[in-house]
Amino acid sequence: MAASGSSSDDDDGITGINVTPLVDIMLVLLIIFMVASTYIVKPSIEVDLPKAATGGDTLDSTLSLVLTKDGQLFLNGEPTTREAIAERCRTVSANDDKAQAIIAADNATMHGQVVGLIDLIRTNGVLKFAINIKPQDEP
Repeated sequence: MAASGSSSDDDDGITGINVTPLVDIMLVLLIIFMVASTYIVKPSIEVDLPKAATGGDTLDSTLSLVLTKDGQLFLNGEPTTREAIAERCRTVSANDDKAQAIIAADNATMHGQVVGLIDLIRTNGVLKFAINIKPQDEP
């Protein structure tokens, strides 16, 4: 009879779950993701874009040009010179007659520098361009 009494104790379900190992594993995974995320995120170029009420998304940009407030030029995220931009425009326009450039200039950039950049890309074969803006908030 003692044996039948002990078998009824074995049939009882698990009444408690130890969550300590689960919490330990989750904390380790969280630390791994936090460390790995610093390597995944690309550094960006800080540009304060001007605001405009109208503007749309442009999809197939061939050249992405950034002009910072201190006059630095970036082509597709890499620091560059005016001569390198001219060469790249000639190469792209020779291969694709629908080539276009997206120009993102800082709000504090002199107007003459932006016009000079537009003139540079147009004289080297890229006739289509767009000015990158920050959408203006609705009133």
